[in-house]
Amino acid sequence: MRILVATAVPVERDAVARAFAGPVPDVDVLAVGVGPALAAARTATALTRAALTDAPYGLVVSAGIGGGFLPHAPVGSLVVADEITAADLGAETADGFVPVTELGFGAVTHRPPAALVRAAAAATGARAGAVLTVSTVTGTAARASALRERHPTALAEAMEGFGVAEAAGAHGVPVLEIRAVSNPVGPRDRSAWRIGDALAALTEGFGKLTPVLESWEHHDD
Repeated sequence: MRILVATAVPVERDAVARAFAGPVPDVDVLAVGVGPALAAARTATALTRAALTDAPYGLVVSAGIGGGFLPHAPVGSLVVADEITAADLGAETADGFVPVTELGFGAVTHRPPAALVRAAAAATGARAGAVLTVSTVTGTAARASALRERHPTALAEAMEGFGVAEAAGAHGVPVLEIRAVSNPVGPRDRSAWRIGDALAALTEGFGKLTPVLESWEHHDD
């Protein structure tokens, strides 16, 4: 089974690639860009190109660093998504935020294969929970509180997972999302960021995850 790992930026791509002891023929790690739109477009392009060359991917993994909701996802920890949700895709109303699903358009959540989520969490020591996709990174306590109120199982937020999942879903390919926490979700405080620690955790996590990915088959779920 061929696996596509989609990261946002080259430094994340390199952190994932370091987990493999040299090139792995069935794993491609790509930097697909920041934000759900660019991530969706470039992931879809990679999936289409693979399908046209009769070498389709059997799994897509959205991977990188992100913000963690304290106290459940502290800096340096790993999170595996049991749901990938677009947290700000919808409309603001006088009664609060309404997700696009309730407006009658599309969906806001993708659910990775449950058995794969369990196996990934067990292998890496990660917590499993919702990972939110946002187009604007949270920078205030008020927004962090609002997100947790709307998504009580949320452990992390990032900017690409939902876009990657949309592309995978359009191609009928299962998706997984893994995030290493680099900072708390809340007031923007760059002094609290630990990007190096998060990238190291991402590398270590993928080192433990590789046997799970290599042995997993879609019919396991």
